[in-house]
This record gives sequence, structure tokens and C-alpha cells, in this order.
Amino acid sequence: MALSQSFAPPSQPAAITILGAGVWGSALATLVRANQHSVILWFRRGPLTLAESVASAQVIVIAISMQGINEIAAQLQEVGIPPSTILISATKGLDPQTLGTPAQIWQATFPDHPIVVLSGPNLSREIEQGLPAATVVASDDPVALKTVQQLFSSECFRVYTNGDRIGTELGGTLKNVMAIAVGVCEGLQLGTNARAALITRALPEMMRVGTHLGGQPETFFGLSGLGDLLATCTSPLSRNYQVGYQLAQGKPLAEILAGLQGTAEGVNTTRVLMQLAQREGIPVPIAHQVHRLLQGQITPQEAVEALMERELKPEAGDL
Repeated sequence: MALSQSFAPPSQPAAITILGAGVWGSALATLVRANQHSVILWFRRGPLTLAESVASAQVIVIAISMQGINEIAAQLQEVGIPPSTILISATKGLDPQTLGTPAQIWQATFPDHPIVVLSGPNLSREIEQGLPAATVVASDDPVALKTVQQLFSSECFRVYTNGDRIGTELGGTLKNVMAIAVGVCEGLQLGTNARAALITRALPEMMRVGTHLGGQPETFFGLSGLGDLLATCTSPLSRNYQVGYQLAQGKPLAEILAGLQGTAEGVNTTRVLMQLAQREGIPVPIAHQVHRLLQGQITPQEAVEALMERELKPEAGDL
């Protein structure tokens, strides 16, 4: 099924380097190769050095886990890349050192480069299968936005643009925490009503954090907010969902993480989010219970009970 009947692929092939050959990096490589672009897929044990991989890149896509961002940013800075090179951040997480987002690290390291965030309801396995999907690219550089939109757009992958980079990035980051909570709900077999209530309450919590940090409210109702939240909270393909689900089954966290294909960024994000929320005075009741659960301080059942026993309050005006 095509998402757009009027799509026309870019006329000029681009040289693209994707850093990270995991499931997400490989899925992104599939998308741009389908548009006839030249793609180098770099990984740490690969045949090419980082310098060799980015030597002729017009666009660099960063699809590595959060824990590797600072190291790769420093290495790229040492290698040196032209200011015209577009950097696309496809990582969803928060930095334990600065409490910042990946794009904020890239912008601080490369202040003269256009930085674009790519985020949306994009489960890697479905992308690899060519199933229809949509995403958002966000930047304050309109030329870079248009370029990246054209690079990735296809008959099965629709790309929207947004000027709210921080909101777009935080939507994709914070929903991973909520997916752990929903996974617990499903693992405990609490039913459709409970899942719907939890997802609905998760959105204003994400918005509360995101708008406090500079994001626009409407961004969180879009693909990188509500869209990504729904995809991640309702699919067993989501690694963060699997963390919550398996915790509810009684498995130890270390065993769960060892068995995942890829990184469940929500685990680290929860820890950093709690530091950020405490520093900024932002109420995050769902994230708080997820954090206590991940730290082994409470059981899955106790986490649910703690949320149900919160003080009664109006629904409206909770941002």
C-alpha cells in the first residue's frame, strides 16, 4: 500500500553515511538505498574506519544508542567534517552527564552544521518489511529539512517536516518510558480499559516535560508524540514494551536486557528523566513508578497500585 500516489524520488543521488548497523540503522539504510542513494553503513567492527566512512558524506545519520553519542561526537569532531554536512539524529534518549538530548550534543559539538532530528512511529522490523509508515524530520534549517525529507520519502514512507526540534526529539524519547509502563500493564493482564487509561495519561505527562523544556504543545499531538506513543505502547515489537511486559512476568531486568535485540533506551531515559524532573520541579508520576520498578524498589503490582491510589483531581488543566 502506497502512502502517496504523487511521490517522485530525488533526481540527484546523495552520499549518505549511517553510523550504527543495528536494527534501526539498517532500516534507515533500506529506506535511502531504495531511493538510489549511495549508502555507507558504519559500525565499530566494520571494515572501514570512522574517518573513511564519512570522508565523502553529504549527510551523516546517527543511529547509535545514547551511550555512544558523546564518544562518536568527539571522534567526528577530531576527524573534521565540512560545515555543509547535514547531521541527522535518529537516537532517542537523554544524556546522563548533561541531561540533554542527542541533538543538543550534536549542536554543541558542531555549532555550524545543520542538525535534523528524525523521529516517529517507526518500528524497525516493519520498516525493513516495506510496510507503510510516516515520520517527522525537525530542524530550524529549512533547506536541510527539505533535503532530508526528499532523501527518505518514498511510496511507503511519508516524511513530514517540523520546526520544533526539541519537541519532536522529546516526544520520541519520553514515550519509551511510557512504553515500559504499558508493557507492565499488559504483562499483568489488566485489560484494555487500563491500557487505554495509562496511554491517555502518559501523553500529558510527556507534554508537561516537553513544553517545560521548550517544545511546542502541538508537536506532542503529532507523529513524534502521540503517534510514536501509540506504536511503542501497543506493539510487542517495541523493546521498551517488552521490558515492562517481561518484568510483569517476573523476569530480572538484567536477563531481559541481555535477551533483547538492540537497546531499550527507556531504561536509561527513565533514570535521567527523574534527575531532570527533580531539578526542574516537574511532576512525572508514571515515570516515577517506572523508575522505582526498574530500581527493584517495588513490584509491578505495587507500581500499578501506587498510580491508582494517587489523589483525586480534575482531568483538564493537567499540563
